[in-house]
Amino acid sequence: MIRVEDLSFKYTGAKEYSLKDISFKVKKGEFLGILGASGSGKSTLCLTFNGIIPHSIRGDFRGNVFVKGYNTREASVAELSKIVGLVLQNPDSQLFNMTVEEEVAFALENLGLDVEEIRRRIYWALKITGLEGLEKEFPPNLSGGQKQRLAIASVLALKPEVLVLDEPTSQLDPIGREQVLSLITLLNKEQGITIVLVEHNTEYLFDFADRIIVLDRGELVMEGKPREIFEEADYLRELGIRIPISVKIGAELKRKGLLEKAALNDKELIKALKALLKS
Repeated sequence: MIRVEDLSFKYTGAKEYSLKDISFKVKKGEFLGILGASGSGKSTLCLTFNGIIPHSIRGDFRGNVFVKGYNTREASVAELSKIVGLVLQNPDSQLFNMTVEEEVAFALENLGLDVEEIRRRIYWALKITGLEGLEKEFPPNLSGGQKQRLAIASVLALKPEVLVLDEPTSQLDPIGREQVLSLITLLNKEQGITIVLVEHNTEYLFDFADRIIVLDRGELVMEGKPREIFEEADYLRELGIRIPISVKIGAELKRKGLLEKAALNDKELIKALKALLKS
């Protein structure tokens, strides 16, 4: 679905490259998590998937990004937006219409779809995001979690095959965070949408991502399944990445020779602790 080949990018006027010789692939239906400290290049990478870089944000762009076979150098942002939907961390930056219904309809109207198709898509997008019944609400009056789900609904209405989310829960309270993360899981597992998620909630990525890549100062330094990534807890900590609590405890027990592996989820850790107490 996505193929990144030797990608490097430097913003106009910048001294350093934000991305440096990055290569990886994302399979159709896969859930890819992206981890990295602030300034590691995560957001810049997200902007290359739908062509905003290099078409709208210019700089020194090297290498290639292919989305469903389309080279993002050649395909327009409008063409790519039908395949890749992008959701940013601040929903207020994406919401500008007077009602929830109008917000979801905006992009559909720009595509020139007929009225009945627009209505069907609005209904589907609001129902799947849990916003059904709020069609006439003024978006600024919504809660943080509802705003972010509305931003996702506006993108989903375009029926993208890939959903890229750049820290969508960073400004949400625990309830809103749980609502958005549950929705992302549903979209991937039940709707088959390919997910690329930048997220600091490492517990969530440990449990639900199929694969994780780790960026450090623009370089791809790790790639693998969540258990493979979090087994290197000490290295992740050096990179400024928060470690799941269960993995922290597992790593400490591993250092003391009490466990063979550190990358355990909550249930596995409890089971291991019970076994240690019995022994």
